[in-house]
Order: sequence, then structure tokens, then C-alpha cells
Amino acid sequence: MSLFFREHLPLIIINCLQTTVIILVFWLDGYRSVPLVLYSLFLGVFFLTIYLIYRYITHKSFYKRLAQPMRHLDEAFETFHSAPLAEAFSKLLKSQYTLHLNERTHQEKRRKNHLTFINQWVHQMKTPLSVIALIAQESDEEYMMSIRSETDKLEKGLELVLYAARLETFEHDFQVQSVSLKKITEQAIRENKRLFIKNEVYPEIDVQSTVVESDEKWLIFILNQLITNAVKYSAGKSRKIIIAETKRSTQVELIVQDFGIGIPKTDVKRVFNPFFTGENGRLYRESTGMGLYLAKEVCEKMGHGIKLESLQEEGTTVKLIFQI
Repeated sequence: MSLFFREHLPLIIINCLQTTVIILVFWLDGYRSVPLVLYSLFLGVFFLTIYLIYRYITHKSFYKRLAQPMRHLDEAFETFHSAPLAEAFSKLLKSQYTLHLNERTHQEKRRKNHLTFINQWVHQMKTPLSVIALIAQESDEEYMMSIRSETDKLEKGLELVLYAARLETFEHDFQVQSVSLKKITEQAIRENKRLFIKNEVYPEIDVQSTVVESDEKWLIFILNQLITNAVKYSAGKSRKIIIAETKRSTQVELIVQDFGIGIPKTDVKRVFNPFFTGENGRLYRESTGMGLYLAKEVCEKMGHGIKLESLQEEGTTVKLIFQI
């Protein structure tokens, strides 16, 4: 109703001004019949009111649609009355909706093709890396150890790309099961064995055989990201990280704590943002800013919590929170 009056307010004002000017012209010309003037005013107001009522009735659904935001795109197919303006507006909405669907379908197809390419490319790259790793294991020469180290970095990078791609279709790659925190911790330690040795940082484990409901594969991925960060930012400053478990009344926390360089206070609130590397990222050029982002995204999708606390030059603590 308010939109209707706002649109027709100029018409009402112009009609009043026009009636006033006509009456004033006749009045100044000497024609001063007051009853006739009042009758003319009545007729003007009457016909204007009839027009506005007719206009409102025929365009009621049209003005209602303009005044209320759409909650669903399907509402674009809502049929208005056969008034020309409302009908034209309805056709415009339908054509825009059709264009949107076509564009969305096209973009979805491109996205799926891109994800398929990424998955295939990552798996193809893993084969030559595995061959290189096997060759490097045949020798204990120092240069071979360097090759194994760089191969590990490549494998972790490919794994990050693969899991980032899979995040788009997380619902199809997610399986809830009973997971032992001790088991996944030990597996993550084994997978990062060379990383610990190279950086001379070693884990202290205090994890019980507590069982939580989660996806083992994704949970190990998250833990690997946390361990990688803990070791990378501890190297040269501290020789240990702690992986521990704490229980509360309704939840279990898996804690990864390091005593490295820590995170500046201004960066702590942004560490879960995609591609954010912060001040530490300028010191460690290998930082992608995606590890913690993916960890948080996966935790949210699985219904787990993740919390990070850090003090610069004192270390960082990350907690994975499971409800029990």
C-alpha cells in the first residue's frame, strides 16, 4: 500500500495543482459561482479516487511483489494480473530466471570439469613421486635425503590440493564411524616421521584410546595440517610439540601444542581465513594460508569445533573439540 501511494503521489499533487489552476483562472476571469466550483472539485476528487482504486485493485499483487524481497527464485514465476506493466514485469523476471539457470548450469559444469581435472592430475603426479621416493630410499647419501625431504613436501602439497578439491563435494566423501584418537594420532606421527627428524622437533604424546564419532580420513588430514604447522614454526626454537587429550563433561579435546615462534596478536583472529599467511608467512615462504582454513571448514562440516590460542615467541595451541 505504501509503495502504491509513493508512486502515485506525484499524480495526486499534479491533479490538485491542475484543478487549482483551472478554478483560479475562472475565478480571476470573473466567474465566481461557489457551488459550481465546489461541484467541480468534487468531480475531480471523485474521478481521481475511482482511478486510484481501480489502479490499486488491478496492480495489488504487483505492488506486493515489489514491496517484499524474494525468498526463493521460483517466485519469479508468480503470475500477476493482466495489467500491461505487471505482465511485462512478470515476463522480465521469468526471462532473468531462465538466464540465471542457464548460467548456473554452465558454471556448475565447468566447476565439475575443473574438479575432475584436479583429481586426475593429483593422482597422476603421485605416481612419479612414489617412484622418486622409492629410488631415494635405496641410498643413504645426503643428497638422497634431501630428495626424500623435498618429495615429502610435494606429497603434502598435492594432498592439500586434493582435499581442497574434495571439500566441494564433501557430502559424497564423508563417512561417520567410531574413531580412536590414539590410533589417528599414531598414524599422523608415522606419516610425519621424516618431518620430525629433519627439523629436530619431536612429539610428546598423551592421548588415550578415546573413541569419537567422525571421519577417520578427514580427521587425519586435519591432524597432519596441525602437526606440520607446529613443527614448521618450532624448528630452531623448540625441540618438541605436545599432542594431548583432555576430557570434559560433554566433550573431548585433542590438543596440538608447540613452543615455537607463535602468532602475532593482530593475526590470530585471521588465521582461519583462506590464503592468509600473516607476518609469519613473510618469514616462511612455503606457507599457503590454506591449511588452517581447510581444517576449520572440515571441522564445521563434521560438527567438530576448532580453537586456536597463541602468544608471540611463546607458542601456539590448537584444540580439536569433539562432543560426546
